[in-house]
Amino acid sequence: MAIGKGGIIAAGALVLASGAIGYRLTTGDGAPAESAVAADPFAILEQATRDSPYDAGAWQRLGVAYYDAGRFADAAHAYGRASEADPKNAALWSSLGEALVMGSERESMPDPARAAFAKAIALDPLDPRARYFSAMGKDLDGDHEGALDDWIALLADTPQGAPWETDLVRTIDQVGKINGIEVASRMAATMGKRPAPASAGSVAIPGPSNEQLAAAGSIPPGEQRAMAEGMVAKLEARLETDPSNIDGWMMLIRSRKTLGQDAAAASALTAAIAANPSRKSELEAAGRQLGISR
Repeated sequence: MAIGKGGIIAAGALVLASGAIGYRLTTGDGAPAESAVAADPFAILEQATRDSPYDAGAWQRLGVAYYDAGRFADAAHAYGRASEADPKNAALWSSLGEALVMGSERESMPDPARAAFAKAIALDPLDPRARYFSAMGKDLDGDHEGALDDWIALLADTPQGAPWETDLVRTIDQVGKINGIEVASRMAATMGKRPAPASAGSVAIPGPSNEQLAAAGSIPPGEQRAMAEGMVAKLEARLETDPSNIDGWMMLIRSRKTLGQDAAAASALTAAIAANPSRKSELEAAGRQLGISR
């Protein structure tokens, strides 16, 4: 579902983008990277980039640490330096794009992020993070059909049981419902044709060849939820100054539903109708599709 200027990504999509499709660095023997065990990880990682300013791996490790701490602008800077040092590494470009999205205060998909995802896809058309966010860009621009096509194509390439599978399916389902686009049959046809689950210890999706990526992982669920709730709260605050933004209201309703906050979703629906009485039927229909009523 697209939202107006100054809008924000849906909570369900946020969980996928910020957690399940993100990467975790490990050492070759499967032990946590330095950032996970050092007493002062930032100091150690920052010193590593000063000692080796052209080492993409050092900047990437710093970017991961900054991202996990919610320091998205710093993460974007680190990933930018990493991609400069290793410009043919698709995962670094998609990591840069993700950090730019998460750190944006005014735009859901700033132009530099779009450019980073486009670069990643040009280098590796199968990069899942870049594919996911590129589809999100289409959705935000109002091309819901195109976004769903891309997400379903990503689902087709997603190994069974992949960490981001559940959230991807939910995003497809909800965007389809909100926009009146039938997706159930397409998802059903796709699910049975997907790759088998990755074997233990293998990498299910492409990653940086020079960094020993061992698996796709996610940030702790509590952090995911706190991040999602914060983003949704920002959207709600913006709607107070832009109450005519129907797409924003629909996004807020869907996001509250995704977070399991049915009462808050119903309240958002009531507020949306009160602010836009001429769009009552449209808003109520969207609410019904999500199982939300006033």
